[in-house]
Amino acid sequence: MIVKTMDETAAGATVYVYEAPVRLWHWISALCIVVLAITGYFIASPLPSVSGEASEHFLMGYIRFAHFAAAYIFAVGFVARIYWAMVGNKNARQLFVPPPVFNLDWWAGMFHELRWYLFLEKEPRKYVGHNPLALLFMFIAITLGGLFMIVTGFALYGEGAQGWSHALFSSWVIPLFGQSQDVHTWHHMVAWGIVWFIMLHVYAAIREDIMSPQTMVSAIISGYRSFR
Repeated sequence: MIVKTMDETAAGATVYVYEAPVRLWHWISALCIVVLAITGYFIASPLPSVSGEASEHFLMGYIRFAHFAAAYIFAVGFVARIYWAMVGNKNARQLFVPPPVFNLDWWAGMFHELRWYLFLEKEPRKYVGHNPLALLFMFIAITLGGLFMIVTGFALYGEGAQGWSHALFSSWVIPLFGQSQDVHTWHHMVAWGIVWFIMLHVYAAIREDIMSPQTMVSAIISGYRSFR
């Protein structure tokens, strides 16, 4: 049985959750984050000098170019994703809606999921979209974290590039933090926070596919979530 929209789920039901633009954004952003994390690591900790004439080597230049290209793609995708959150289905909006922290039912659901992940609950609750705990971490790491990385990244980029990125970001972001090195430090620390989140996210998705009565990994590929 395939159900397009559904608030209550039952065994044997299949729900259309993630529309094609959401799935496309997810995988493109995932690839961008991998490239940004690897190249960002080498930008922060450059490789040792190589022998020969400097004119024969452009390794760090290629690394920086890959970082900037992935950043542009991630930023454009982020803006497109905000647009789709406004025109897509209700599940497309979840990522950009702040968690209802004043709702006691939301807190109950979040702690239930936390106990489930800690192996203290025997059964997880079924959710058509993201569960409360996942939404909290995704909103912090992807929505707020992604926006922070875009703003600080283009502020640092604008220092050397000048032009629009300097006018829109460098001119106020760097003075706000105090100096360029402070922006570098915060950009670097938040990047590591996102990397840790991605590792937990992959673990949780695979774990849910194996242990819970609902599909996770296949849902972000096909768009359909099945309930066993």
